[in-house]
Amino acid sequence: MLVSMLTAMMIVAVGQIVMREAFGTGFGWADELIRLMVLWLALVGSIAACRENRHIRIDALSHVLPDIAVNVLRIIVDLFAAAVCAVIAVHAWRYLQVEIEYGDTVLVDTPAWIAHAIMPAAFGLISYRFLVSVFRQSGDLIFARKVRIEE
Repeated sequence: MLVSMLTAMMIVAVGQIVMREAFGTGFGWADELIRLMVLWLALVGSIAACRENRHIRIDALSHVLPDIAVNVLRIIVDLFAAAVCAVIAVHAWRYLQVEIEYGDTVLVDTPAWIAHAIMPAAFGLISYRFLVSVFRQSGDLIFARKVRIEE
């Protein structure tokens, strides 16, 4: 999905450049479509990165702290990230409701809420993925500690 979105975005962008340079014209909606495609691509990519635990992580302390402290710190950081993403999702949902109420449009006559629905959905899914990570790491931490105690 990400590759096809990126390919479509590149085709539209290059087509718009060629139209402007070669023919002195272009599509009025193409620039707005490219901006929306960048938004969707970034958010869908963020969801995929969180699903695979490949998101950007600042872990300067992981090299100096013991493993158990690093695991506890990651649980705390992921819990905080889940909370922040959940708050963003709620506010993006509220913004979407305002767009529906006022009837904003994009790409000539498409309701704006359709194009911007990715915001609350993506941040909600990212929050969910961070929570899953917290539960998984907590379980691993508890299980590892239980195994050490039994030994």
